Amino acid sequence: MTNDEALVSALLEDWQTAPVDAKEMAMLEYAVMITEDAEQIGPETLDGLRAHGYDDTAILQMAAIASWFNYINRMADALGVGR
Repeated sequence: MTNDEALVSALLEDWQTAPVDAKEMAMLEYAVMITEDAEQIGPETLDGLRAHGYDDTAILQMAAIASWFNYINRMADALGVGR
């Protein structure tokens, strides 16, 4: 959550080049992995997040939030919401 409109615009334009630090970029990469192919996530992914300073609670929260958004968007798409 931010009031930084420039950051939001940069994230929407291309999250991979957004002006965020390495820790935040690791979080974004994890969210994308969950969204695109969660089966690719293994111990090395989680160890990488821990190396950036995230503890297991934070990793659980990231996984829950990304998964929930994926779920709710797929449900909306499946039901034709917004079309």
